[in-house]
Amino acid sequence: NPYAGLVNHLRAAWLSGKTRPMEYRVAQLEALGRFLDEKKQDILEATALDMGKPSFEAYFTEILLCKNELNNTLNNLSHWMKDEHVDKNLVTQLDSAFIRKDPYGVVLIIAPWNYPIHLFLVPLIGAIAAGNCVVVKPSETAKSTERLVAEMLSCYLDNDCFAVVTAGVQETTRLLENKFDYIFFTGISSVGRIIMTAAAKHLTPVTLELGGKNPCYVSDTCDVQNVARRVAWGRFFNAGQTCIAPDYVLCSVEMQEKLMPALREAITEFFGSNPQESPDFGRIVGDKQFRRIRALLCSGRVAIGGQTDEKERYIAPTVLADVLPSDPAMQEEIFGPILPIVVVANMDEAIDFINARPQPLVTYAFSCDSKVVNQVLERTSSGGFCGNDTLMHVTLTSLPFGGIGNSGLGKYHSKFTFDTFTHHRACLHRNMGLEALNTLRYPPYSQQKLGLLTATFEIKRKGMCTLL
Repeated sequence: NPYAGLVNHLRAAWLSGKTRPMEYRVAQLEALGRFLDEKKQDILEATALDMGKPSFEAYFTEILLCKNELNNTLNNLSHWMKDEHVDKNLVTQLDSAFIRKDPYGVVLIIAPWNYPIHLFLVPLIGAIAAGNCVVVKPSETAKSTERLVAEMLSCYLDNDCFAVVTAGVQETTRLLENKFDYIFFTGISSVGRIIMTAAAKHLTPVTLELGGKNPCYVSDTCDVQNVARRVAWGRFFNAGQTCIAPDYVLCSVEMQEKLMPALREAITEFFGSNPQESPDFGRIVGDKQFRRIRALLCSGRVAIGGQTDEKERYIAPTVLADVLPSDPAMQEEIFGPILPIVVVANMDEAIDFINARPQPLVTYAFSCDSKVVNQVLERTSSGGFCGNDTLMHVTLTSLPFGGIGNSGLGKYHSKFTFDTFTHHRACLHRNMGLEALNTLRYPPYSQQKLGLLTATFEIKRKGMCTLL
């Protein structure tokens, strides 16, 4: 296997204990901070070359949010690493019971192309903080960013413990033949199944950050202009190539008629009368992706936008009205600048519509009535939830990020990333003396021993009492 030597080299470094001291972890994390600072312009240029990403969006997602994750981790790492002491029963009162935060070992991070720095760096921060050695595989689709990561990251990190592998589908298949101690994958569900199958051969635990069709319910009682701006921003950010973007809107016929002019106004406000000329609107990452998204324009009727330019891989911010559940745009995650509107009679029908489909990565709900928002929250299931806005929940390092069911497995961000890449090891360190206390559990057994053992080990419900 072409990668066996690399994996074995990293495993030897991990077994040496090199990555375990907090000082080492902090030094590597601070090196990542220098990478973000010193290569800021290179990151902005690479993402612009790959998908025409506006520098504002690139700085916000690829640099600022990554630095927030990094600094929050550095601020709290010493606390996260400490043994966590736990409650004890009567028998173990004189002993030490705790959870030790152990690294897994050699872990693999496979990143996607849509946020090519953020989506490898955030899991990498947690993997380093937890004390692991790491192989990173950036996406081959975002070629300029892949080249930047491959050439520059090794200048900042310890090459004995961290490595970047550039690989296509065939090479990644060979890479997955090696035994890793944890695999973290972000991408589409069909590839997630392949990753999970490969991991199963080694009984390797995985985190799968997948996608799905994120519903956005808009009730009849809301501020239409605010809804339009927030939904348009979330849908057309990064030209719609965002796994947590609102994938489709559910609303009544009356709300569709109100939303349409408000969405048109918001799109014009954001990108001008011709979004193709706007410096603030990106492009589709590749020809294959462009053709797939363009084919979805036949769904419903094009109410706003619809213009395309294959040479530039440009698809205008587009809103489709009167879309049917059977239309092509409703059969797959759109992952582009197209927003279908599906008409429902009311909130109950919207909730039934959501629940009849695979659990999404996030559910959105808009209403001036908080009871409506809470109803959608309580009666649906999704990886995350955001009421009266889009995307913003991902900016909080205090919230876990992850999917459920078809949209993923596991969670990360900040402390949740540290925990994901940490084995929580149950530890009990007993006193060598006081052997008389142990005779209750030793044969020969008796009813008296069982009664005493029950009294010392039993956990009772609060508020209950024992009648003597």
